[in-house]
Amino acid sequence: MEETILVIDDEEKIRTTLRGVLSDEGFRVLDTDGTPQTLDLVAAERPHLVILDIWMPRIDGIELLERMKSQQPELPVIVISGHGTIETAVRATKLGATDFLEKPFSIETLLRSVYRAIGRLTSDDEPLPERVDTSGVTTMPGRSQQQTHARTIGKSVVVQGRGLHSGVRTGVILHPMPPGTGIVFGAISASDVTIPATVDYVDSTGYATSLRREGVVAQTIEHLMSALHAHGVTNLLVKMQGEIPILDGSALEFCQLLEEGGIVEQAESIAPVQIDRPYQIGTLESGKFVRIAPADRFEVHYTLRYPEPVGQQDYHYIHRDARSYQEEIAPARTFGFLKDIQMLEQMGLANGGRLNNCILIGEQGVINPPLRFPDELVRHKILDLLGDLYLLGRPIRGKVTACGTGHTDNVALVRAIWEQLGTRPTVH
Repeated sequence: MEETILVIDDEEKIRTTLRGVLSDEGFRVLDTDGTPQTLDLVAAERPHLVILDIWMPRIDGIELLERMKSQQPELPVIVISGHGTIETAVRATKLGATDFLEKPFSIETLLRSVYRAIGRLTSDDEPLPERVDTSGVTTMPGRSQQQTHARTIGKSVVVQGRGLHSGVRTGVILHPMPPGTGIVFGAISASDVTIPATVDYVDSTGYATSLRREGVVAQTIEHLMSALHAHGVTNLLVKMQGEIPILDGSALEFCQLLEEGGIVEQAESIAPVQIDRPYQIGTLESGKFVRIAPADRFEVHYTLRYPEPVGQQDYHYIHRDARSYQEEIAPARTFGFLKDIQMLEQMGLANGGRLNNCILIGEQGVINPPLRFPDELVRHKILDLLGDLYLLGRPIRGKVTACGTGHTDNVALVRAIWEQLGTRPTVH
């Protein structure tokens, strides 16, 4: 059956262009300039998809979105705007918008969004989205392959907050993606560039892990990646604005966001990375190293050592499922030392650090108690490690032992494993 798309936009040129493009793709296209009778048109035609401009002189696009979703909750709506802000994107997504596109956008960007919204990501002729092809990647030699299902989320979800290092208001929108996509980051703006969440695109590891590709940057991704790792999410589009928000400094709100979206298993089979031999960065003698060795499950033993008042903390985490992660690791918040604040400010970092999103430690101990765990600091190091290791793009089976390491060491370990994979994922 020919699918109907309704375009609601007060700009005639936009309507004409979209009508031509979508008609060429085989859709039945209706359009309106946003009259007060628009809601009646939606009710009468029952379109399969609505493309809605937010800013129109004759009707409030946000109000129209809210009313359409109240009457037809399952109706996919792509919101477009020439004055896009993170606040607008967040509000539209919370009201049920399938996607948010900022004008001007390319035809390819629009079609990717359209096909994603109606549940068929490609046209009859070719795949539209950029994706990571891992079909040629095998597990480590000498280990049994234990397949698991790929996962995404059931619906788009959104959260906003402040960037830890930039200090600016930011947000993140998570969109479900089909099998074979991988985890990719993209800008909320109209950029066509997406960044696969793999080690090849790591831009920096100083105080956070950040990705970069062709001018598009995804900063401070480790807490979100940690939650994705723990929940086994393998296909996802992360639309964001420069930096992932720090929220409360932990991964707990990202876990809640994933549960709000609903974890969905997919038909695609995923072969976990089975570690076949030890890989190590650093040395035991130096007191700073991270090592991974063969094991039939994923586990981490981390030793943290700082001068007093922190001292030494040890924690051994065995990953069983998302619940164990949420109970033991996800609530642990990022931390910093009062003596380092001036240096970080001079580096342009930690501008978004607040007493409600960071454990601050002074000469006498924690300045903003209470802690969530007596050993919350070492648990947060494990949280970061899980996020960085997920730059392999797949779950891991191996035992990690680490002491005194950070993002740079974690990513170096990922690179060592990545090189051993033999066939590297290629971006199309």
